Amino acid sequence: MHINGTDLAVETDGPDDAPAIVMIHGLGATGNFYQIQAQALSENHRVVRIDSAGAGRSATADDISIGRHAEDVDAVFDALGIQSAAVVGHSMGTLVAREFAAKHPDKVTKLALLGAVAEPADAGRQAQRDRAAVLRDKGTSAVAPGVVANALSESTRNDKPEVAAFVRELVMRQDAEGYARNCEALAAAGDPGDIAGTIDLLLITGDQDKVGPPTVSQAIADTHGSATVKILPGVGHWTALEAAGPVTDLLVDFL
Repeated sequence: MHINGTDLAVETDGPDDAPAIVMIHGLGATGNFYQIQAQALSENHRVVRIDSAGAGRSATADDISIGRHAEDVDAVFDALGIQSAAVVGHSMGTLVAREFAAKHPDKVTKLALLGAVAEPADAGRQAQRDRAAVLRDKGTSAVAPGVVANALSESTRNDKPEVAAFVRELVMRQDAEGYARNCEALAAAGDPGDIAGTIDLLLITGDQDKVGPPTVSQAIADTHGSATVKILPGVGHWTALEAAGPVTDLLVDFL
Protein backbone atom coordinates (compact mmCIF):
# COMPACT_ATOMS: atom_id res chain seq x y z
CA MET A 1 0.00 0.00 0.00
CA HIS A 2 1.42 3.40 -1.00
CA ILE A 3 1.14 5.58 2.11
CA ASN A 4 2.50 9.12 2.42
CA GLY A 5 4.94 8.52 -0.43
CA THR A 6 6.25 5.18 0.89
CA ASP A 7 5.28 1.60 0.07
CA LEU A 8 4.12 -0.01 3.31
CA ALA A 9 3.23 -3.65 3.85
CA VAL A 10 -0.29 -3.70 5.30
CA GLU A 11 -1.91 -7.03 6.10
CA THR A 12 -5.60 -7.47 6.86
CA ASP A 13 -7.44 -10.49 8.25
CA GLY A 14 -11.04 -11.11 9.20
CA PRO A 15 -14.35 -9.76 7.89
CA ASP A 16 -14.20 -6.30 6.31
CA ASP A 17 -17.42 -5.27 8.05
CA ALA A 18 -16.28 -6.33 11.54
CA PRO A 19 -14.94 -3.92 14.20
CA ALA A 20 -11.36 -3.00 13.35
CA ILE A 21 -8.17 -3.57 15.31
CA VAL A 22 -4.94 -1.90 14.15
CA MET A 23 -1.69 -3.40 15.44
CA ILE A 24 1.62 -1.48 15.55
CA HIS A 25 4.84 -3.40 16.13
CA GLY A 26 7.97 -2.26 17.94
CA LEU A 27 11.58 -1.60 17.02
CA GLY A 28 13.22 -4.50 15.19
CA ALA A 29 9.93 -6.31 14.60
CA THR A 30 7.22 -6.63 11.94
CA GLY A 31 3.49 -7.25 11.91
CA ASN A 32 4.31 -10.94 12.32
CA PHE A 33 5.08 -10.20 15.97
CA TYR A 34 1.29 -10.37 16.46
CA GLN A 35 0.60 -13.48 14.36
CA ILE A 36 -0.86 -15.59 17.16
CA GLN A 37 -3.02 -12.77 18.52
CA ALA A 38 -4.14 -11.68 15.04
CA GLN A 39 -5.26 -15.20 14.18
CA ALA A 40 -7.45 -15.37 17.26
CA LEU A 41 -8.81 -11.82 16.99
CA SER A 42 -9.62 -12.09 13.29
CA GLU A 43 -12.47 -14.50 14.03
CA ASN A 44 -14.59 -11.53 15.11
CA HIS A 45 -12.59 -8.47 14.02
CA ARG A 46 -10.98 -6.87 11.01
CA VAL A 47 -7.33 -7.05 12.05
CA VAL A 48 -4.88 -4.70 10.35
CA ARG A 49 -1.13 -5.08 10.79
CA ILE A 50 1.29 -2.47 9.45
CA ASP A 51 5.01 -2.94 8.86
CA SER A 52 6.20 0.55 9.77
CA ALA A 53 8.35 2.53 7.35
CA GLY A 54 11.88 1.13 7.38
CA ALA A 55 10.82 -2.15 9.00
CA GLY A 56 10.08 -5.61 7.68
CA ARG A 57 8.55 -5.64 4.20
CA SER A 58 8.02 -1.87 4.06
CA ALA A 59 10.27 0.58 2.24
CA THR A 60 12.57 2.96 4.07
CA ALA A 61 11.56 6.62 4.18
CA ASP A 62 13.77 9.67 4.61
CA ASP A 63 11.77 11.23 7.43
CA ILE A 64 11.18 8.35 9.85
CA SER A 65 9.96 9.51 13.25
CA ILE A 66 7.33 8.65 15.84
CA GLY A 67 5.15 11.40 14.39
CA ARG A 68 5.63 10.12 10.84
CA HIS A 69 4.61 6.61 11.90
CA ALA A 70 1.47 8.02 13.56
CA GLU A 71 0.64 9.92 10.36
CA ASP A 72 1.05 6.68 8.42
CA VAL A 73 -1.38 4.92 10.74
CA ASP A 74 -3.90 7.68 10.11
CA ALA A 75 -3.41 7.36 6.35
CA VAL A 76 -3.95 3.58 6.56
CA PHE A 77 -7.23 4.23 8.40
CA ASP A 78 -8.32 6.49 5.55
CA ALA A 79 -7.13 4.14 2.80
CA LEU A 80 -9.05 1.22 4.29
CA GLY A 81 -12.14 3.27 5.13
CA ILE A 82 -11.78 2.73 8.87
CA GLN A 83 -13.62 5.35 10.89
CA SER A 84 -12.49 4.11 14.31
CA ALA A 85 -10.63 1.11 15.70
CA ALA A 86 -9.01 -0.44 18.71
CA VAL A 87 -5.26 0.13 18.54
CA VAL A 88 -2.59 -2.24 19.87
CA GLY A 89 1.05 -1.18 20.18
CA HIS A 90 4.24 -2.84 21.38
CA SER A 91 7.47 -1.20 22.58
CA MET A 92 8.29 1.75 20.30
CA GLY A 93 4.88 1.09 18.77
CA THR A 94 3.29 2.15 22.07
CA LEU A 95 4.73 5.64 21.52
CA VAL A 96 3.29 5.62 18.00
CA ALA A 97 -0.09 4.42 19.29
CA ARG A 98 -0.14 7.09 22.00
CA GLU A 99 0.84 9.79 19.49
CA PHE A 100 -1.95 8.66 17.16
CA ALA A 101 -4.47 8.56 20.02
CA ALA A 102 -3.43 12.05 21.16
CA LYS A 103 -3.95 13.48 17.67
CA HIS A 104 -7.06 11.46 16.79
CA PRO A 105 -8.86 10.45 20.01
CA ASP A 106 -12.12 10.10 18.08
CA LYS A 107 -10.58 7.34 15.97
CA VAL A 108 -9.44 5.16 18.90
CA THR A 109 -12.07 3.06 20.66
CA LYS A 110 -9.67 1.15 22.88
CA LEU A 111 -5.91 1.16 23.40
CA ALA A 112 -3.77 -1.84 24.40
CA LEU A 113 -0.08 -1.22 25.12
CA LEU A 114 2.36 -4.12 25.38
CA GLY A 115 5.76 -3.50 26.96
CA ALA A 116 5.04 0.23 27.04
CA VAL A 117 8.14 2.43 26.90
CA ALA A 118 8.68 5.95 28.11
CA GLU A 119 10.40 8.87 26.46
CA PRO A 120 14.08 7.80 26.48
CA ALA A 121 16.46 9.25 29.03
CA ASP A 122 19.73 10.73 27.77
CA ALA A 123 21.57 7.42 28.13
CA GLY A 124 18.83 5.62 26.23
CA ARG A 125 18.92 8.15 23.42
CA GLN A 126 22.68 7.71 23.07
CA ALA A 127 22.33 3.92 23.14
CA GLN A 128 19.92 4.07 20.18
CA ARG A 129 22.21 6.38 18.23
CA ASP A 130 25.11 4.00 18.95
CA ARG A 131 23.03 1.05 17.74
CA ALA A 132 22.23 2.94 14.55
CA ALA A 133 25.93 3.46 13.93
CA VAL A 134 26.63 -0.26 14.45
CA LEU A 135 23.84 -1.20 12.06
CA ARG A 136 25.26 1.00 9.34
CA ASP A 137 28.78 -0.26 9.90
CA LYS A 138 28.25 -3.97 10.54
CA GLY A 139 24.62 -4.81 9.72
CA THR A 140 21.87 -6.54 11.67
CA SER A 141 23.99 -9.56 12.61
CA ALA A 142 25.96 -7.31 14.95
CA VAL A 143 22.94 -6.31 17.04
CA ALA A 144 20.75 -9.44 16.95
CA PRO A 145 22.59 -11.30 19.75
CA GLY A 146 22.23 -8.35 22.09
CA VAL A 147 18.50 -8.06 21.43
CA VAL A 148 18.01 -11.74 22.22
CA ALA A 149 20.19 -11.57 25.35
CA ASN A 150 18.82 -8.35 26.79
CA ALA A 151 15.18 -8.13 25.74
CA LEU A 152 14.03 -11.70 26.40
CA SER A 153 13.70 -13.09 29.89
CA GLU A 154 16.12 -15.78 31.01
CA SER A 155 13.30 -18.30 31.30
CA THR A 156 12.22 -17.58 27.71
CA ARG A 157 15.76 -18.06 26.41
CA ASN A 158 16.10 -21.33 28.33
CA ASP A 159 12.62 -22.82 28.00
CA LYS A 160 11.38 -21.39 24.68
CA PRO A 161 14.35 -21.43 22.31
CA GLU A 162 11.98 -21.19 19.36
CA VAL A 163 10.93 -17.73 20.57
CA ALA A 164 14.55 -16.63 20.84
CA ALA A 165 15.16 -17.97 17.33
CA PHE A 166 12.17 -16.07 15.94
CA VAL A 167 13.22 -12.80 17.60
CA ARG A 168 16.69 -13.25 16.13
CA GLU A 169 15.16 -13.82 12.70
CA LEU A 170 12.94 -10.73 13.00
CA VAL A 171 15.98 -8.60 13.78
CA MET A 172 18.22 -10.24 11.17
CA ARG A 173 15.63 -9.71 8.41
CA GLN A 174 15.41 -5.96 8.95
CA ASP A 175 16.90 -3.59 6.41
CA ALA A 176 19.96 -2.23 8.23
CA GLU A 177 19.42 1.37 7.13
CA GLY A 178 15.71 1.27 7.91
CA TYR A 179 16.43 -0.23 11.33
CA ALA A 180 19.07 2.46 11.96
CA ARG A 181 16.62 5.23 11.08
CA ASN A 182 14.03 3.74 13.41
CA CYS A 183 16.62 3.63 16.19
CA GLU A 184 17.24 7.32 15.57
CA ALA A 185 13.49 7.94 15.62
CA LEU A 186 13.31 6.36 19.05
CA ALA A 187 16.32 8.40 20.18
CA ALA A 188 14.47 11.57 19.16
CA ALA A 189 11.13 10.56 20.68
CA GLY A 190 9.30 12.85 23.05
CA ASP A 191 6.50 12.23 25.52
CA PRO A 192 3.22 11.75 23.57
CA GLY A 193 1.27 13.15 26.52
CA ASP A 194 -1.58 11.76 28.57
CA ILE A 195 -4.04 9.26 27.15
CA ALA A 196 -7.61 10.56 27.14
CA GLY A 197 -9.66 9.12 29.97
CA THR A 198 -12.45 8.38 27.48
CA ILE A 199 -10.29 5.70 25.82
CA ASP A 200 -10.37 2.26 27.47
CA LEU A 201 -6.76 1.35 28.25
CA LEU A 202 -5.05 -1.99 28.87
CA LEU A 203 -1.35 -2.28 29.66
CA ILE A 204 0.48 -5.63 29.55
CA THR A 205 4.13 -6.10 30.42
CA GLY A 206 6.47 -8.71 31.86
CA ASP A 207 7.99 -8.65 35.30
CA GLN A 208 11.38 -9.25 33.64
CA ASP A 209 10.97 -6.51 31.03
CA LYS A 210 14.02 -4.22 31.24
CA VAL A 211 13.02 -2.14 28.20
CA GLY A 212 9.42 -1.41 29.17
CA PRO A 213 9.40 -2.21 32.89
CA PRO A 214 6.20 -2.44 34.95
CA THR A 215 6.89 0.96 36.50
CA VAL A 216 6.34 2.60 33.11
CA SER A 217 3.01 0.86 32.56
CA GLN A 218 1.88 1.70 36.08
CA ALA A 219 2.80 5.36 35.65
CA ILE A 220 0.77 5.56 32.43
CA ALA A 221 -2.14 3.83 34.15
CA ASP A 222 -1.99 6.17 37.15
CA THR A 223 -2.15 9.21 34.88
CA HIS A 224 -5.04 7.73 32.90
CA GLY A 225 -7.05 6.95 36.02
CA SER A 226 -9.00 3.85 35.02
CA ALA A 227 -6.61 1.60 33.12
CA THR A 228 -6.04 -2.11 33.66
CA VAL A 229 -2.44 -3.27 34.18
CA LYS A 230 -1.40 -6.90 33.77
CA ILE A 231 2.12 -7.96 34.73
CA LEU A 232 3.12 -11.40 33.45
CA PRO A 233 5.62 -13.47 35.47
CA GLY A 234 8.81 -14.70 33.83
CA VAL A 235 8.27 -12.54 30.74
CA GLY A 236 10.66 -10.04 29.17
CA HIS A 237 10.07 -7.37 26.56
CA TRP A 238 8.81 -9.42 23.58
CA THR A 239 5.49 -9.84 25.35
CA ALA A 240 3.24 -11.25 22.64
CA LEU A 241 5.80 -13.93 21.76
CA GLU A 242 7.08 -14.85 25.21
CA ALA A 243 3.56 -15.17 26.66
CA ALA A 244 1.56 -15.82 23.50
CA GLY A 245 -1.35 -17.59 25.20
CA PRO A 246 -1.90 -15.18 28.12
CA VAL A 247 -1.50 -12.11 25.90
CA THR A 248 -3.98 -13.52 23.38
CA ASP A 249 -6.51 -14.22 26.12
CA LEU A 250 -6.11 -10.73 27.60
CA LEU A 251 -6.55 -9.06 24.22
CA VAL A 252 -9.55 -11.20 23.26
CA ASP A 253 -11.24 -10.31 26.56
CA PHE A 254 -10.38 -6.62 26.28
CA LEU A 255 -11.16 -6.15 22.61
